[in-house]
Amino acid sequence: MPVVFPAHPRTRARLEETGYSGWGKVMLADPMDYADFIGLEAEARLVITDSGGVQEETTVLGVPCLTYRTTTERPITIEQGTNELVGLEPEALREAAQRVLLADPPAEPAQIPLWDGEAGPRAAAVIETFLAG
Repeated sequence: MPVVFPAHPRTRARLEETGYSGWGKVMLADPMDYADFIGLEAEARLVITDSGGVQEETTVLGVPCLTYRTTTERPITIEQGTNELVGLEPEALREAAQRVLLADPPAEPAQIPLWDGEAGPRAAAVIETFLAG
């Protein structure tokens, strides 16, 4: 299974400083624009991240996500079961990734209340009410 790592330029530089020469099937990719990155996420079997935004995106896309952190500012993704905090131990990440990859993928993206694409109209209505009052 191919693994794609879109590396931030600073991350790439740090890897090069350590003598990084590749990790087998890991493809080190240049940073991507938002549309390309979302497309990559949408086709993924699993996403591993430390980004809160990516936790949200994978939840909406119905793609399993493992977050390599001990906390998240997106707890709804944990509650919905689309994201799992794995901590900072490499072995815990490895075990979680194997478990997810051996499981059946979720059939449908989670239906999270208020994640319906209507935030703009709701915010506009609140602002109109505030300004009218």
